[in-house]
Parts: sequence; structure tokens; C-alpha cells
Amino acid sequence: MDYEADADFDRVPPSFDRMKNVARGAEAQGFNPGLIVLLLVGGLILLFLVGNYALYVYAQKTLPPKKKKPVSKKKMKKERLKQGVSAPGE
Repeated sequence: MDYEADADFDRVPPSFDRMKNVARGAEAQGFNPGLIVLLLVGGLILLFLVGNYALYVYAQKTLPPKKKKPVSKKKMKKERLKQGVSAPGE
């Protein structure tokens, strides 16, 4: 049985020839579109985070400290009684 005579190993099916041409064209084409989208979205997210940090630092430097709520007289009286100091007028 002579298998070498039946099979042509030199020839490649035409579908594979087309794939070689596509692969060569992709190298010359440039970046992958998926990579461009990924870099663009990643860059926008990074820009958003850096911008938020910059605004936070700026606000910490420029805005006055937040005012505390005033403590009611009733709560002050309770605190003094807990500490053992009698409230004035009693």
C-alpha cells in the first residue's frame, strides 16, 4: 500500500490559504478593536477616579469644617446627672 502516492502533502486546501491572508492582513491592520474599547473604558474609569480624588482633596482644604448639632438642654442635664454634678437650680 502506497499512501504517499495518494496524498498530496504539498497542497493546502483553499480555505486555509484564505486564513493565512487574513492573518497577514490583521498584522498590518493595527490594533484590535476590542483592545481599543478596553483601553478607552479603562482610561475613562481611571480619569473619573483621579478626578474624584482631586475634588476630595480640594474640598478638604477649602471647605470649612462641618458644624456640630447643638446639644439640647435636656441632654446636657442628663449628662451632668450621670457624672454626679447637680444641675444649677436644683
